[in-house]
Amino acid sequence: MNTSNIKSYAPKARKDFIAAITKQAEKYGISKKAIAPMEIKGDLAIISDRPFPATIAKARDALVKKVEQLGFSQTIEQVAYSWFNRLCAIRYMELHDYLGHGRRVLSHDAQGSANVAGGRKPGATQPTGYQLLEDCLELELPGLDQNYVRELKLDGTKDEELYRELLLAQCHALHQAMPFLFETIDDETELLLPENLTKTDSLIHDLITEIPEDDWQSVEIIGWLYQFYISEKKDQVIGKVVKSEDIPAATQLFTPNWIVKYMVQNSLGAQWLATYPESSLKAQMEYYIEPAEQADEVIEKLKTITPGSLNPEELTLIDPASGSGHILVEAYDLFKEIYLERGYRQRDIAQLILEKNLFGLDIDQRAAQLTGFALMMKGREDDRRLFERGVKLNVMAMVDSTSLDIDTLVHGIDLSQLGLIESLNAEDLTALKELFEHATTFGSLIQVPQLLTEKLPALKQLSETNCQDMFVKEVLEHLAPLVRQAEILAAQYDAVVANPPYMGGQYQTPILKKYLNAYFNNYEKDVFSAFIDRGLELSKVRGRLGFMTPFVWMFISSHEYLRARLISKETLTSLVQLEYSGFEGATVPISTFTLQKGHVNGRK
Repeated sequence: MNTSNIKSYAPKARKDFIAAITKQAEKYGISKKAIAPMEIKGDLAIISDRPFPATIAKARDALVKKVEQLGFSQTIEQVAYSWFNRLCAIRYMELHDYLGHGRRVLSHDAQGSANVAGGRKPGATQPTGYQLLEDCLELELPGLDQNYVRELKLDGTKDEELYRELLLAQCHALHQAMPFLFETIDDETELLLPENLTKTDSLIHDLITEIPEDDWQSVEIIGWLYQFYISEKKDQVIGKVVKSEDIPAATQLFTPNWIVKYMVQNSLGAQWLATYPESSLKAQMEYYIEPAEQADEVIEKLKTITPGSLNPEELTLIDPASGSGHILVEAYDLFKEIYLERGYRQRDIAQLILEKNLFGLDIDQRAAQLTGFALMMKGREDDRRLFERGVKLNVMAMVDSTSLDIDTLVHGIDLSQLGLIESLNAEDLTALKELFEHATTFGSLIQVPQLLTEKLPALKQLSETNCQDMFVKEVLEHLAPLVRQAEILAAQYDAVVANPPYMGGQYQTPILKKYLNAYFNNYEKDVFSAFIDRGLELSKVRGRLGFMTPFVWMFISSHEYLRARLISKETLTSLVQLEYSGFEGATVPISTFTLQKGHVNGRK
């Protein structure tokens, strides 16, 4: 797709969102210099002699806590990115008529509200204003107080307040389908939703006017928005020792579409065709590479290691460094064709793929949000009722375990009542906490020990306990994602496909360098090398893998061990060495290649 508009808009948008969120935080007495005290007087919260409704207290306290944990700048950057993601998501959905009420939230349909589903014709003049404001009296959204809406509308001078109410109601309505992107009501990010949203110089106005509607046709735009949004941050941190919180910006690179297709088609696709060589999928996979002709003894060996049949519902693919989801979106399309070939109904396919086939992990919460959103949009194309089905995605941002209060769990829950007294103890919880202490730095490189893997069913049961104690309930909420990421990391998959982070030893923080030396001996020279080793561990026996990495592993002495392993212990099935400037954004010489786990002597 043509990315020129996105490339121009997104870096500027990052600055604008950060500035607007900063201004909003300062309104509530929170700045880089200081945090003003808040005093509750009746139904008012007083901050720096300025009165606010006391209802903001909980969200403001949560915001203060986050600033104390992460620092002001990192908190503001996270919230700015959250609102950027949400507004981009709503923009995509309103143009595809996925919001359920047939009205635009961030813009106005030039053809009138009677023809929302048809969209706007290219070149048509877009009226100013918001369709949501015009039609607010007919709008039904969960939790929206229509009496309050009518009161604001009839006042005639409170469009800004009314629009804010409507926008937040829309976000709340999307929470059930996409809780990873649209969080619960009245959290700290809502407090920092900027003001003046209806003005001609607002963040929304720029999003609508600077990216033409035609650019929103493919969900691929979500990945490109992410790539260019972080591009300036990437420039700031590249070439230095990279702090943990800056690893995503320093290492993430949007994988070109043809390389994604090549990797997916020659891993998952190759696996399907090995079992079903006459499959019609071959004609649809433009980047599939026919295997070389093999000697008779190799052919016989391949027959013994190739499954005689495959169940689509049992096939799994993971991207352990999923970024904004480009690989998983492409894998969705291939899984869809596999299901259709097997005679499944199209409307049943989306939920099956999202819940059974696709898995993804990343250390960047904002990127994981976009991955989840992109996959939900792919599913929504095939199933109009997908948002109502309570789909549980297997895509998540990894979380650190620092907030896991083991003492509160141990003393607050009776394990004998849960039937867990024989299978779980405080040492198991401590082991889980220690494993994920630096999860947002080490990411998918973390390996779950066998003893802890055996405890995961019990830990999952504990994490799903319904407890009335407020403090215990809060700790259980911290436990649940730790258990889920452990489950994903402990499993093995039929296909592993990734564009892993590239980071040589001179750019690694001491804690990352120490971890690589301890757990990835002979692969520690660059993070991508460790990811190849980890990817092979995540693969099932005879599983298929696809990677995009710098091509230095083929030549230089520091990668000799990796090179020898891939040649003598695994099976390289295809390899592409790109030109130095093979695609936009490539700052290192690139290769992309596919493997089958395990070695077959004589295989070409």
